[in-house]
Parts: sequence; C-alpha cells; structure tokens
Amino acid sequence: MPETNQRIKKIRQILNAEYADVKTQLVHHNPFELLAATILSAQCTDRQVNAVTPTLFEVLPTPADFAEAPVETIEELIRPTGFYHNKAKSLKNCSRALIERHQGKVPETLEELVKLPGVGRKTANVVLGAAFGIPGIVVDTHVSRISQRLGLTENKDAAKIEQDLMAVIPRSEWNDFSLRLIYFGRELCTARKPDCPHCFLSRLCPYPDKTRLQNAHSSRRIS
Repeated sequence: MPETNQRIKKIRQILNAEYADVKTQLVHHNPFELLAATILSAQCTDRQVNAVTPTLFEVLPTPADFAEAPVETIEELIRPTGFYHNKAKSLKNCSRALIERHQGKVPETLEELVKLPGVGRKTANVVLGAAFGIPGIVVDTHVSRISQRLGLTENKDAAKIEQDLMAVIPRSEWNDFSLRLIYFGRELCTARKPDCPHCFLSRLCPYPDKTRLQNAHSSRRIS
C-alpha cells in the first residue's frame, strides 16, 4: 500500500474519533510520581503499577526518600510489578541523580531525562508529554507493532520508529497519537490475534492483505 499524506491523515482522523479523550493510564500526582511509575511499567501492566504506587508513594513520597531508603525496602514495595531487583536499583539511582543534578526536580528536556539511570527515550517522552505537555512520540510495544502493521515505518528499532513517526505525524499530535495507538493496540490490534475483521482501520491498513498473502503461500507449501 503506497504511503500518502492523505492516508495518514485519514488514519489520524479515525483514531481521533475513536479515542477522542486519551491520557496516560498511570495514576500520578506530580512529575516524579509519573517518572517512577513509568519506570515500574516496563514489562508490567499499568493496572498492576497503579495497584502498587499508592502505598509506594505513601512510604516514599520524594526522590530523597527513595535515595535514602534501603534497596530492599523499595524491592518489597514494588515486588508485584516484576523485575523488582533491577527496578528498585533504577528508582534509587534515578532519585539520587535527581537530587545531585536537578535539586530533586524532574528535568523538562529529553536530553536531561535520558541521562538519568533507568530512563530511556520511551520513559522520557511519557513524562514530557503527560507531566509537562511537551510533544513527543512514545514508542512502546503497541506503538512499535501497530506503526509497522499500518506501514508507517519499516523499522523495528524503537528510536528509528520514533523518527519515522515524527516525520509523518504533526508535532501537535505526537503525544495523543502515541496514546491512541496504545489504546488501539490494547483493544483491537493485539499482538497475537489482531481483530482485523472488526477493525475500523482495516481499509487503510496493509496488514490484512500481507497476512492473507502469507497464509496463501504457506498453504501452497504444505500442499
């Protein structure tokens, strides 16, 4: 399917109509809570993170509290999110860096955020968009998968996908477009079994045609 500005515009319009009101599902009350919650969300559902963070932030409400707490204490508080050894180290080291470099405040630039321990471009863009209203493309597993299926990128590397989407999506829509793909990925365009027959983007998407072609080739090889 040839890439056209009109097709991308139509995709954007449909996603906007289907998911008009989008926001991060991670519950937070300030930029630091969002940063910590996003670190915890790696390979974990937002629902599970939200089940952990109320107690976590009641016990350790500030970067100073995280920096001073024994790593074992942090591990016990975040255990249900999985990979809690690495996440606890990231939270503690990130908090220390915030205090040492930024007086305990979360920086408002991508360049400064990605220098913090445990913070990559995805986490940085989540924080910039949701906490500070700064445009950014968040490339998580949903955005990566769906942007490839829609033919918006041929890359599999997250940083390259981010650049490809930035080139074709208006800057003012970067945050919401990412969130709409995430909502869409959870609801319809799932990893294992996308619901193409009931998908409102199917006529604009090359993925069903590719899948049918691959199935046809497989059938011929078997026969």
